[in-house]
Amino acid sequence: MRATDLSPRMTGLFDALELRGTEIRNRVMVSPMCQYACEGRDGLATDWHHVHLGSRATGGAGIVMAEATAVEPRGRISPQDLGIWSDEHADALRDTARFISDRGATPAIQLAHAGRKASTRRPSDGGGPIHGEDGWTPVGPTAESYPHDDPLDVERLDQAGIEGVVDSFRAAAERALDAGFEIAEVHGAHGYLLHSFYSPVSNGREDDWGGDFAGRTRLVREVTRAVREVWPDEKPVFVRLSATDWMGEDGWTVDDTAELAPLLAEDGADLVDVSAGGVHPDQSVPESGPHYQVPYAERVTEALSDTDCAVGAVGKITTPEGADEVVRNGRADVAILAREHLRDPYFTLHAAEELGEEGPVPRAYRRGF
Repeated sequence: MRATDLSPRMTGLFDALELRGTEIRNRVMVSPMCQYACEGRDGLATDWHHVHLGSRATGGAGIVMAEATAVEPRGRISPQDLGIWSDEHADALRDTARFISDRGATPAIQLAHAGRKASTRRPSDGGGPIHGEDGWTPVGPTAESYPHDDPLDVERLDQAGIEGVVDSFRAAAERALDAGFEIAEVHGAHGYLLHSFYSPVSNGREDDWGGDFAGRTRLVREVTRAVREVWPDEKPVFVRLSATDWMGEDGWTVDDTAELAPLLAEDGADLVDVSAGGVHPDQSVPESGPHYQVPYAERVTEALSDTDCAVGAVGKITTPEGADEVVRNGRADVAILAREHLRDPYFTLHAAEELGEEGPVPRAYRRGF
């Protein structure tokens, strides 16, 4: 029976969720959010990452997920991005994963490769591509650049390069496991490498890694299988997808996502994290009011109804009532909050108070609740 079945009692935000052999204490997830906080260009976690992630675990969330963490140096979005391409990177994250777990939350990490959107300045430095010796050459399904105002040259991945990317995700998952993370998420959204392969907007290849639906989705599926192969049977694997390119019928659509999601479940995914957009600046984003992406998650939930694969919804979920509604009405299994967790690290504890539920308040904080 799927977690979204509503009888005999509707599932609420503060009901535990079991995925494989992992029990998650509630249905609130801290979305992976880039901090652009690494010092220098080494991609090593800092005290900032420890406090940022640890405080959200103290704040009661069920899943606390580290930001897009590059599986190889050229897979960073910016020089200040987190990485996990060496054992040293795993060691730098070990205490943070342990702290999250000690607080009762489930430590998770998003494994990522920026693809053709790599080598850019962090937003606080103005964004845009980095040219010259301070930058690096992005890679993609073709040599077509992401259409910045001043685009970078892009290297088209050949067969060996694609196999190397799969190997990098596999090795990164092994390091993440060694560091103490219990959930690994494959980042296949927002125009980064895996999304750029499955979207017809960015993948004009005519070989086995492009062309039709099967060819374009091959890489995200192979990466998911590679991560699943090294991830323990009792621990979940998530995949984040952009449900739509917001580029009309010429782009990736919600129908395509509904077709892909069950295939990823077959490949070993235990939750599909449903986001949207990012593959091209000409995307036409609908009015982005509260819960504007939840209907995409609802469609994926329907597509996965015959599987044990769960669904996460993200996108302007900001209130306790709203997060609870998403879960209680079976639109998704997990409510994923990003910016609200920046505004309020203790969102989940406050939500429990407001909804009349028993929240996981740390002993040291009980006087405040």
